[in-house]
Amino acid sequence: MFGIVRPCAHRLGERFKTEWTAHLCGLCLALRGDHGQFARIVTNYDGLLISVLTEAQSGPAPGARRTAGPCPLRGMRTAAVANGEGARLAAAVSLVLASAKVRDHVADRDGLLARAPIAAAARRVARGWDRAGARTGASLGFDTAVLLDAVDRQTDIEALAGTGTPVLVVTEPTETATAAAFAHTASLAGRPGNAAPLAEAGRYFGRLAHLLDAVEDQAADAEKGAWNPLTATGTPLAEARRLCDDALHGIRLALQEVEFVDGGLAHRLLVHELRTSVDRAFGTGSCRHTAVNAAGQGGFGAPPQGYGPPGGNPYGGHGPHGGNPYGGNPPGGGPYGGGPYGGGPYGGGPGGPGGPGMPPPMGPGGPGMPPQKPRRGLLAGCAVAVGLFCTCQLCCTDHEGPWSRKKRDPWCDACECCDCSCCRSCSSSSGGGGDAGGGGGCCDCNCDCGCS
Repeated sequence: MFGIVRPCAHRLGERFKTEWTAHLCGLCLALRGDHGQFARIVTNYDGLLISVLTEAQSGPAPGARRTAGPCPLRGMRTAAVANGEGARLAAAVSLVLASAKVRDHVADRDGLLARAPIAAAARRVARGWDRAGARTGASLGFDTAVLLDAVDRQTDIEALAGTGTPVLVVTEPTETATAAAFAHTASLAGRPGNAAPLAEAGRYFGRLAHLLDAVEDQAADAEKGAWNPLTATGTPLAEARRLCDDALHGIRLALQEVEFVDGGLAHRLLVHELRTSVDRAFGTGSCRHTAVNAAGQGGFGAPPQGYGPPGGNPYGGHGPHGGNPYGGNPPGGGPYGGGPYGGGPYGGGPGGPGGPGMPPPMGPGGPGMPPQKPRRGLLAGCAVAVGLFCTCQLCCTDHEGPWSRKKRDPWCDACECCDCSCCRSCSSSSGGGGDAGGGGGCCDCNCDCGCS
């Protein structure tokens, strides 16, 4: 999987997570259905945006979903997946752009592609993907020649670019390609009036995709001497960030001009998740509601300078008792600790949990709580672990720990926000304004998205 829009399941919420998975699996199965099993390796997170935009404009139609059989990447579960022209267009675009990426890696002599026989085989695969994408595109009324032309021009532009060349000159072919793909979703959905604003959104999205890829690869490219647009043109990171923020703003404004039947997921991905992608690429944070960030602080940012010593105690050194925030208590005990007061409701004295006359503590086995499942033995746990691994449930789905039987998140979630509820209710019906029910704003959160 590759792409810049990689949403966290905790931020998407149940509704959007289900829809997003339907489009991702629909793209994967469309690639298999039209181009064979091997083509599924080009399934990517950004390609499914084509399918999302098509359905957002046309609304759920008969046959827009079908039940797919068990898949290892879904933990051998069935699922309702997107089925239709949007998924097929996404497959065609993904194939052509993936072929361009393969040729780019061949030109850069990356890894095994530095070896002539492997590079020759990769070029042959890329040519096959070009032809396959063109066939599918033609059946949908989309001429993939605009994508191939962009790829060819990209090579020529990179060869001529140097210090002082505006970096937007380098990103132009990518912008043109994504603009054409986004605009064609309006034709598939039967809403030709949406073509112009979607082309504008696609142009900005292509700019973002190119810039973020350059930002993330700049250090690695410098180490191996590969070409990088930011390094070659002498574009500083501050200018790249300004261009990315400008593109985010442009996408939001363009989507407000699009007539959606249900644009909730499209808005969620192209406004909120895309902003998170920019923050991630530039290392400026992810979700504002993060429970614990990389510095070990809470989601409200680092504490003021001088507030609290290393170790996490914001009261360290304050008060007469060396770290006790309630200085009137005697040494050795907080307001609920031990000491001469015998413990409070959270201490270990007679008034604490389990003390005389007190109810048992909440938790597994406590009142109103389900009983905790017994741990599995060594051999039984090993057998379950093997099963989870072989069916990809460890990396792709929620599951029970093989031995502890506690609920675990999939390894591939790479959750950045722990339990962020940002925009779970975001279900705008027209770009950024109004919810699906016809009232209220697009979000019930304070995520500073700027939408109204």
